[in-house]
Amino acid sequence: MPKLATPLTDTAVKNAKPKDKTYTLADGGNMYLEVTPSGSKIWRMAYRQPNRKQNRLTLGAYPEVTLAEARIKRAEVNKLRANGIDPAQAKRAEKQKKNDEATHTFEAVARDWLARTAPDRASSTQRKNTRWLEGNIFPAIGSMPISTIQPIDVLAALRIVESRGAKASAHKMKELCGQVFRFAVACGRDCRDVTADLRGALSAVPKAHYAAITEPKRAGELMRSIYAYEGHAYTVAAIRLLALTFVRPGELRAAEWAEFDLDAAEWRIPGNKMKMKADHLVPLSRQAVALLRTAHSMTGHGRYVFPSIRTGERCMSDNTINAALRVMGYSKDVMTAHGFRAMARTILDEILCERVDLIEHQLAHAVKDPNGRAYNRTAHLPARRDMMQRWADYLDEIRLDRHVVAGNFNKAA
Repeated sequence: MPKLATPLTDTAVKNAKPKDKTYTLADGGNMYLEVTPSGSKIWRMAYRQPNRKQNRLTLGAYPEVTLAEARIKRAEVNKLRANGIDPAQAKRAEKQKKNDEATHTFEAVARDWLARTAPDRASSTQRKNTRWLEGNIFPAIGSMPISTIQPIDVLAALRIVESRGAKASAHKMKELCGQVFRFAVACGRDCRDVTADLRGALSAVPKAHYAAITEPKRAGELMRSIYAYEGHAYTVAAIRLLALTFVRPGELRAAEWAEFDLDAAEWRIPGNKMKMKADHLVPLSRQAVALLRTAHSMTGHGRYVFPSIRTGERCMSDNTINAALRVMGYSKDVMTAHGFRAMARTILDEILCERVDLIEHQLAHAVKDPNGRAYNRTAHLPARRDMMQRWADYLDEIRLDRHVVAGNFNKAA
């Protein structure tokens, strides 16, 4: 029967002196203290693998790992062995996990996601997402391994945004973080979308409506102000086209010449620029085509129809049209760039008596057929083309202050 080792004491470990050759002090249970000529003391454990091959496991250095802590590690190793797990393999896996955590921080994963998904979004959205992450999320959780982040960590970052009064932005940043987490899961990272646990944790965003002029007489005054506006040529063209097409301001700013077929009088906006993520076709009135041909002489050599005044590499700023409206004397409580949509929606319906489904199609809202299927982008195109021409003609009439009979404007009986 093998002789049982006498368990070590703290004093014996502390007083173990180096010798000419490395020697060991047994503690029992195959664990021992290895003392080298240089004076270093290493806790090790010998064990046999299932294939009967002898193996040695390092448990740590003394005094960083005390005798009591080394015994705890020995117990953990024995528990692994009892469950049929090779302790050396488990140790390597744990080391790899720690390396992965150090490499796969939230910021690293988020930047990878931004780069890989960039082709799917407008450049302005890419810049906004990057700005939001760098300014608000990375300082709080950017350096944390994505697998260790808890809901409370994300919430703490969002609370700071919320405390500034930016409630809507806080909600959008939560959605942004969720996309990063879901990307990490899809890439095989050991994590989950913790933002799912934050439902109801942020203050509700107050319902807000974009200010808009919807009364014909005031709309006529607005159109006269727009045509009298003497701002930059790009801005003048943009605000006039916005009135004619009533697309979302972001869709107008990011418009590229490649999307237009002026001979066919069509503007095809790709789904990655649309709120509903579906391609959208805008029939162009004669007035819109004429305006775009003039604009082409100014910016047709570049990518964007309405480039930034500072550089043609970027599109027009998101505040340009609103700033022009302020110069014209329209405060944010009276009219906004987005308000042209409400103006068209109201007047087309209540004054020109256009079909509501055609209006909704042209606003790029979700419209379904009788079978509950979403219409494609070319649905009712001839009827929409006629409606857009009537709208452009109507804007000319009210700008010139001509009398227009409600429900009977330039429309076939």
